[in-house]
Amino acid sequence: MMPVVPGNFPFSRMRRMRKDEFSRRLMRENVLTTNDLIFPVFVLEGENQRQAIPSMPDVERLSIDLLVKQAEEAFSLGIPAMALFPVVEADGKSEDAEEAYNPDGLVQRAVRELKAAVPELGIITDVALDPYTSHGQDGLMGDDGYILNDETVSVLVKQALSHAEAGADVVAPSDMMDGRIGYIRDALEIEGHSNTRIMAYAAKYASSFYGPFRDAVGSSGNIGSGNKYSYQMDPANSDEALYEVGLDLQEGADMVMVKPGMPYLDIVRRVKDEFKAPTYVYQVSGEYAMLKAAAQNGWLDEKACVLEALLGMKRAGADGILTYFSMDVARWLKQEG
Repeated sequence: MMPVVPGNFPFSRMRRMRKDEFSRRLMRENVLTTNDLIFPVFVLEGENQRQAIPSMPDVERLSIDLLVKQAEEAFSLGIPAMALFPVVEADGKSEDAEEAYNPDGLVQRAVRELKAAVPELGIITDVALDPYTSHGQDGLMGDDGYILNDETVSVLVKQALSHAEAGADVVAPSDMMDGRIGYIRDALEIEGHSNTRIMAYAAKYASSFYGPFRDAVGSSGNIGSGNKYSYQMDPANSDEALYEVGLDLQEGADMVMVKPGMPYLDIVRRVKDEFKAPTYVYQVSGEYAMLKAAAQNGWLDEKACVLEALLGMKRAGADGILTYFSMDVARWLKQEG
């Protein structure tokens, strides 16, 4: 028998509670459920159309009719909400991004059909201009190449209103223009959409993890060697994120988001601790691609690593997670009962 040593050992043995599954369950601090999932999807024109995305294995661009079927399955699995991202054809792109607020545009039609087919599934729409600009930036561009803030906000307001009028439950400005949350909130109130929620991409970083997403929506070729450093946040900054989140909440955001996910979980924790507001995180395309590629090469256990990564986001303080693994995770959790 080991002699008693100064301190709590052997009276306190941390491994006692780890010995059996029942005691591990009883002391578990965080649990991942389907209630935590938001499913990002890509919609394209046409009927019965599906396109693989090489940099995002098992993720497809779908036409509206096929997307409706996927939405029905997602809802049957208990997923609360779907986030919609358009794949805009070349003739829908322009310098002024006018197609972004076309009442009969791709997103607007998709929202109407999704809400008609699965009314209880939350529909979140992306409010940003990069799918619609010929240069691939999230806003209107000045003659000197600088992205114009106030002029862009005016277009974003029109875009958000068109989504709300189509039936979107949540509009999610992802552009990082200054002041856009306040202007969008005012417009929604004035036009009678007081219950349309705003999920602000409040701390969106100029990350290198977005590459596969830009492939998916077709903006990578337009932006070319350009960057978004003048409006998305510097990955080196943390205090600035709190300032951004505070402004968006003051302007009327109902929810705030940190993007990307895993490299920025310290930001998620700081935001949740500081504001106690509904806080979300986006496990972005690059994170998905890394996990998927490693799993396909047999280097990682996909299910175990995905669930661990998402649980880490919950532990950091996220109330919900946008993840391309949503359908897989919902099935895994259902199997585990």
